[in-house]
Amino acid sequence: MHKLLTFSDHLRVIDERSAAFRAAVAAAPSLDVPVPSCPDWTLFDLVQHLGMGRRRTAAIVAAGPADAPPEKAVWDDGTGAPREREALLAWWTESVERLTSALREAGPDRGCWTFWGDSQSPETSGAWARRQVTEIAVHTYDAQLALGDPKPLPDEVALDGFDDCQFTLCSTDVAWPHEPAVVDYHATEGRSWRLRLSRDGAQAARLGAPAASADPDTADVSARGTASDLVLFFYGRIPPDSPKLELDGDRRIFDQLIAWDPSA
Repeated sequence: MHKLLTFSDHLRVIDERSAAFRAAVAAAPSLDVPVPSCPDWTLFDLVQHLGMGRRRTAAIVAAGPADAPPEKAVWDDGTGAPREREALLAWWTESVERLTSALREAGPDRGCWTFWGDSQSPETSGAWARRQVTEIAVHTYDAQLALGDPKPLPDEVALDGFDDCQFTLCSTDVAWPHEPAVVDYHATEGRSWRLRLSRDGAQAARLGAPAASADPDTADVSARGTASDLVLFFYGRIPPDSPKLELDGDRRIFDQLIAWDPSA
């Protein structure tokens, strides 16, 4: 049985991962250190990107139900992030505080504009909180990688985060443009997911343990690894041929998934 994080869990982990991100930036020898997992970005670029994203999300949550996100001027005054380290760290802390304050004020059930309206996830402030955890966690990994000391995502973050990746970012009612396929993911922590790809789109499901033992359908391709490595694979931080992953079946389906943009 999957134990998904609650709204209060998400707020707690946002603070924890944000502190870990801040610590990595504070420890860097320079803000000009390149970020290997984000080509052409420096550590400063990474901080600015992540901070601006949290400010934008705070504005979206604060706006409540809407057909479009708030205008950029609502959350961006045009000055960008400061380039002096201490000022940048303070700006990052303020960005996170804007986000968590907006989420606490809204609670988990407020309707909000989202970019995932065709997915299986709700369009709510609670779903936005869940999204923030994975975004901040993966970029914390990026910052640590830039320092040469990347750490796995914490188990609770990775397990909940991969679930979010499947139900929010993968699932869609946009038709799959290739032959129908079944994709399974198995976390070594004991949780599994199935993604069905067809003319009806991509539909995610959680599998019981042992995974798919009573399911008559056999996966066309599967990936097995730690939940952290599955998330990092999903975000392109680990390639399909990584020794950290065990792939089985038609690997071309993963190539098709990586190249697929349902919004195009």
